[in-house]
Amino acid sequence: MASSRQQRDQREARERLRAYQARQEVHEKQGRRRRRDNVLAIVGGVLVAALAVTTQVLYFTAGPGAPAPAPSASPSPSAEAGQNIGAPDASLAENRAWTGELVLNGDITLGLSLDGSKAPQAVAGWVQDAEDGYYTGKSCHRLATSEGFSFLQCGSLDGTGAGDPSFSYGPIENAPADNIYPAGTIAMARASGNAYSNGHQFFIVTADTTLPSDAAGGYTVVGMITSGLDQLIAQITSAGIDPDKLDGTGAGAPLVPTTITSLTLQ
Repeated sequence: MASSRQQRDQREARERLRAYQARQEVHEKQGRRRRRDNVLAIVGGVLVAALAVTTQVLYFTAGPGAPAPAPSASPSPSAEAGQNIGAPDASLAENRAWTGELVLNGDITLGLSLDGSKAPQAVAGWVQDAEDGYYTGKSCHRLATSEGFSFLQCGSLDGTGAGDPSFSYGPIENAPADNIYPAGTIAMARASGNAYSNGHQFFIVTADTTLPSDAAGGYTVVGMITSGLDQLIAQITSAGIDPDKLDGTGAGAPLVPTTITSLTLQ
């Protein structure tokens, strides 16, 4: 009897051991599965975060959230001080309309009208530059031709877009409240966020263009092209941008080299 009972106890002990081992194996499998699921969740979270960051970067650098490119000039030391340097007194504009001609490449004549009552400081700058012959021989170094962003920028001191450290002024004058610059607008280029970085550089809008205001405001509208805009488009801007000289904002040097032959005002 003792032997039979002992055998039964041993058999029950083996069964309990097998049951315990089975439970342990199930527990270990569940643990491995949880660890695997945790790893997958962490990897998934990292991928989602990376995708979100990438999406935001693209949105704010290349997509609709990207800061709008705009006509610009390098700031000069005077602009940092918030005061005019080298610019004439606004009274030189005589609070009146000025008319004249801007000739490009010797055979493209643009009629223009400048508003000395709405943009006296900018018009005074133009009058002084015309009297000094500043613009003769200066290039139009930057062209944009995309929809809603079309202009030709001219007047840089050295043809690179650099500002003239001896000539800058503010404030911003006559900027459109709706940020829309109609075709034919003549406006002043400036450094981003700096109302006192206007200078010699200007841009001619060749198709209706929207330029959002920045911290400083919009862009000074100095006047309008009254004739010759079609000729400018046909002979220069329609040829497009030199693909080797794109600046990363959708603009670049015009494929047709463009130089200011003369500017006359009266």
